[in-house]
Amino acid sequence: MAVEIRVPEAGESITQVELAQWLVEDGSWVDKDQEIAEIDSDKATLTINADEAGVISISVEEGTTVEPGKIIGQIDPNAARPGGEAGEAKEESADTSADAKKTDPPAASEKGQQKEDSQEEAGKKEPQATSDIIFSPQARKLMDEKGIQPDLDKINPDNRRITKKDILAAISGQFSGDQHVSHDTGKAAAAQQSARQSWGGSRQETRQKMSTLRKKVAERLVAVKNETAMLTTFNEADMSAILNLRKKYQQDFVEKYGFKLGFMSFFVKAVAESIPFFPHVNGHIDGNQIVIPDYADVGIAVSTPKGLMVPIIRSAETQSIPALEKAINDMAERARNNKIKIEELQGGTISITNGGVFGSMLSTPIINPPQSAILGMHKIMERPVAIDGKVEIRPMMYLALSYDHRIIDGKESVSFLVKLKEYIEHPERLLFTGKDPLESLIGI
Repeated sequence: MAVEIRVPEAGESITQVELAQWLVEDGSWVDKDQEIAEIDSDKATLTINADEAGVISISVEEGTTVEPGKIIGQIDPNAARPGGEAGEAKEESADTSADAKKTDPPAASEKGQQKEDSQEEAGKKEPQATSDIIFSPQARKLMDEKGIQPDLDKINPDNRRITKKDILAAISGQFSGDQHVSHDTGKAAAAQQSARQSWGGSRQETRQKMSTLRKKVAERLVAVKNETAMLTTFNEADMSAILNLRKKYQQDFVEKYGFKLGFMSFFVKAVAESIPFFPHVNGHIDGNQIVIPDYADVGIAVSTPKGLMVPIIRSAETQSIPALEKAINDMAERARNNKIKIEELQGGTISITNGGVFGSMLSTPIINPPQSAILGMHKIMERPVAIDGKVEIRPMMYLALSYDHRIIDGKESVSFLVKLKEYIEHPERLLFTGKDPLESLIGI
């Protein structure tokens, strides 16, 4: 009996998702628990795994909007599995001539020699017929969109499976058949080949359908600009203390925990410890009420191939630096690999985004609704600063706090950033609830 492939639930408030792509071919064999498809919701990209092993039959095309629970294909567990000895024999027989098919099977001692001979003759085979070539769903879709039928003899001639990359290469004239230029063709041919390998010049345009995630991100960002009174305040922090701490203890940290000590964990901890002094930074507006949580669920913005995601570190105020570092690394990796769970992207009381990893020196981050504040980190740069009346070169980072002025006053936002700066420049104070260690020692 065929096993139905259904779209999984993607969250309480999600009623529609987009079938982003099939990861397997129609009619191919799939193993149990193998990833077979990806779906895009307005929060994340999720994968669908095969419940049983068998031959898959696809009934819904990529790019289709579907509801959770809808049947998009079937798996026949009773179908014969392609491959194995029978499958290999079938493929070998397809490459032989009609006369060879009619001869008696070779003796066992002759099989090895025949295999070698077939490999030597591989380059001399006639081009495969179109019916023998398998097109990936994305390649087929691109050919339909462009209305083209490229020369199959020049697209991956040694590969029976044609991908989207092969079609794009054919369109731009960069497939292997055109890349072999004789040395006798002269400078003109070399110049033409160089131009052919440039990124553009074809005067064509490519249109891509916006994913569900990208559309939702766009809607939310526009809504933030229209529905909040967003302002940004700036400060700068001397990163010397954290850099020196990491340099001194990095090897010991890696030996004990198995991963490196980064910067983000210090900022998450500093944000969590600064919140009790300025609780409205951690709150949000719900109708005519201001909601102020007594916990810090900190969102970390992660750039992924599918778009921006913000996994949440729950109760960050209760976690140590090593625990935060581990959670940050784990969530960021799973977000980029589409392994993040929907519930890990929901909620959050304040967010942090690090544009410094891309080289950003200064920016104004946009609030992640319904939150009321987001901290922006930036690139660490050595700059001359005044220290005790003298000019010194220090590793400095600009900090930006964007906030909703409806709930957070200017004084509160500026003071929050100053407190955060204090923790970053004196990380030892994170252990003494904001006080100087010596002051805590003598009780003042």
